[in-house]
Formats: sequence, C-alpha cells, structure tokens
Amino acid sequence: MNVKRLVEYIRRCAELASALEVSGWPKPGNVHRVRDRSGTRFEHFIAGSIALGSVIGDAALKGVMAAKGRLDLSRIGVGRLVRRAVMDIMSSHYGGNTHLGICLLFIPLSIASAKTYVEGYGFEEYALRMNIDSVIRSTTPIDAVNIYKAIAMANPPSRMGRVRYGRSPDLYDRDAYAKILEGNITLYDVMLESSSYDSIARELVTGMEISFEYGFRYLIETFESSKDINTAIVHTFLRILSRFPDTFIARSVGLKFESDVRRAVEIGVRETLWVSIEAGRILDLGGLNTDEGRDALWRFDGKLHSLGREYNPGTTADLTASSLMIALLNGLKF
Repeated sequence: MNVKRLVEYIRRCAELASALEVSGWPKPGNVHRVRDRSGTRFEHFIAGSIALGSVIGDAALKGVMAAKGRLDLSRIGVGRLVRRAVMDIMSSHYGGNTHLGICLLFIPLSIASAKTYVEGYGFEEYALRMNIDSVIRSTTPIDAVNIYKAIAMANPPSRMGRVRYGRSPDLYDRDAYAKILEGNITLYDVMLESSSYDSIARELVTGMEISFEYGFRYLIETFESSKDINTAIVHTFLRILSRFPDTFIARSVGLKFESDVRRAVEIGVRETLWVSIEAGRILDLGGLNTDEGRDALWRFDGKLHSLGREYNPGTTADLTASSLMIALLNGLKF
C-alpha cells in the first residue's frame, strides 16, 4: 500500500483497538459498555479513542520517514507526540485520564509499524519488536521531559508516588525537568528504571513482551476458536491479569501504606494478588463460554467496582488494547 493508505491503516487500527478494548464486557473492574465509574463514562473512552487518531497518523508518518532515511529516530519526538495525544484526548471529554497508558504504548507501536512495513517486513512480529526497541532506545531527554509533562497533565502527582532513589526524579520535584536535561536522562532510561514496578514501562523496554507473547497470540487463538470478538477481548484481559498483577491497582493500594512507589507496588501486589488468582480461576471455569464462568465473571466485576477506583485494572486494559492493535495490524477481522 502507498504511504497515505499505510498511515490511514495504522491510524484506523489504533482507533479501533482502543474502542474495542473499552467495549469488551464485562472486563472486571473497568469501565465498559454496561458499567461506568464516578466521573468517567463509557462514552468518554469512545471519545478518547477517536481523539488519539490524529497524533497516531503523525507518528506513523514519522515512522515512514525514518524508514526512508529522511528522519533520524532520535528526532521523531516520541515524548512530544504522547503529550499532544494526551492533550487531544483530554480536550475531547470531561472524563479525565482515559488513555495515558494507551498513548504510551500506541505511539511507539505506530512509529515502528510504519517503519517495519516500509522496510519490507509487513507487520512481522520479530521485525516489529526490534523496531519498537530501536524507537525507544533512540529517545532523548527532551522526550523524557515531555512524558513527565503528559503524566502530570493526566494524573495528580499524589497518585503516582515518590521515587526515592535512582537517576530519574519524581513528579513532585520542582527541578525534575532541569535534572533530566542536565543528567542526560533519556526516556529509555526513565522507563528502564520504572520497569520493575510499572508494566507499561516494562513493555517499552522489552519490545512489548506482554502484548506480543501473552496478549496478541492468545487473542488470535481465542477468536479463532470462539468466533466471538468480545469473548476474545475479555479472555485476553483475564489471561494478562492472571499472569501479571495489575500495577495500577498495586500502586493505588500500596500508596495507602507507603509513599515510595517501588515499595508501594511491592506491598500492593501482595495485598491484591487475589485479583490475579480470581482472573485465572474464572478462565479455568470457562469464562464467557460457560454459565459458571459468566456468573463468576459478573460477581468479580461487581466486587472490584464496589471496592472503589483503586481496584480498576487499568494497566491490564492498556495491554489488552495494544494486543488488539497488533492483531488488527496483522489482519484481524470479526
């Protein structure tokens, strides 16, 4: 396909993946088509899914330029693109932070997808993951500053915790931007330090390991066996949650006991391990394919919502969305 069609294809895959993810129901603890949270509705996520499209198109075009040797990867401006996307999304509705994690995942994925396609590899998994890694490793301190600004725009610092040690300053630090620039701390450096306690950061320094190896492949297998896209989405969400404790939940719960984010997530994982265990149990019961599994899933959804905003597996939702985007890039139709 020509450049215009390629850019539009990647944009459409991103918008659809984001919309499909929030439409999956019942993804326990999340906003979905029959469950809202206070101040944040299903419709807010749909609005954000469309609003992110413009920046995704720009990211894909930059990937094309990089593949043709017209733009160095370090000059793409990953951080600026993420910041613009967050601004566009938050301007599109009053529902708060709906897509920060998706922006962090989708923009490098979109750049790498366009680059990989132009280089002649289609959207082949190995080549795509190598290009994602190249994009992230080529980021700069300016990218890191823009990501800090995007995070601060989407979340109050009190929800993020303190960074007590390491090179990367935390959001409370008034001199954070200066320290990043003076210390030559790149976005890759920040994500590498954060990867021990944040699954989105972990994705960005592992070539999106969870999305490819645990999400995308399982989603395709589940869809091929069920022929039902909602079942594939919900079961992929449950599988990721069962294997990887949700770091949004862990951080939210752990910060009640400890302000240091690393320690908070460690505490939170222990306190909320039952969430991952229950997700695995529901899959073992058959999930949406059996009466027993469906009943257990609805009870789980109700319980997580009753426990408040802290028990929203938002990171798992983001990883499900990136798994969907990879599947759509590779031709998934339903």
